[in-house]
Amino acid sequence: MFTGLVQQKAIVSSTNQTESGVRLVISCTGWEAPIEHGESICISGCCLTVVDFREEKGNLTLSFDVVPETLRCTTLGAFSDGTQINLERSLRADSLLGGHIVQGHIDGIERVLEIESAVASERRLRFTLETVDSDTIISKGSITIEGVSLTIAQVSDTWFEVVLVPTTINETTLGTVAVGDSVNIETDILARTIVQVARKMQKK
Repeated sequence: MFTGLVQQKAIVSSTNQTESGVRLVISCTGWEAPIEHGESICISGCCLTVVDFREEKGNLTLSFDVVPETLRCTTLGAFSDGTQINLERSLRADSLLGGHIVQGHIDGIERVLEIESAVASERRLRFTLETVDSDTIISKGSITIEGVSLTIAQVSDTWFEVVLVPTTINETTLGTVAVGDSVNIETDILARTIVQVARKMQKK
């Protein structure tokens, strides 16, 4: 489980085909607490398991096995050497929940429709609403985009918008997305659960 507060940006070092999918290797800086084998880390919104790691002079190399289902359902299948990604370690029981509850389970991939910077201190991004459940996209509700916890600013039948503050622009990969780019989307688990329960009740 995660909060959607990105702790650092990292770089994809390599993506190699394996019998089970792809071995993803990334390079990042170290954390205060040591990494453990089998630990869950959120990679641009996707919860992956550490299968190997190596630290040298403050630089950390992490390896993950990405199975075909994950490659099919997320943007990880498009990763290549040099791709920038967002990282967050899993939530501790005594951690501050500064964002919202994030599972690291991607609901769908959407595309950037528009980018507006009418105000210097913020950036408004509009995304398609084609693959995720539109009933879970609520104005002023929470959403996770590329692993980043954000507040939904506006919603229509075919798109939704979020507003990025300077910290998000500077410290996550959302600051460099362009129109047409695909992004990982995880809807709010609370909204998703309520919608699913309400639908089941209506069928009774």
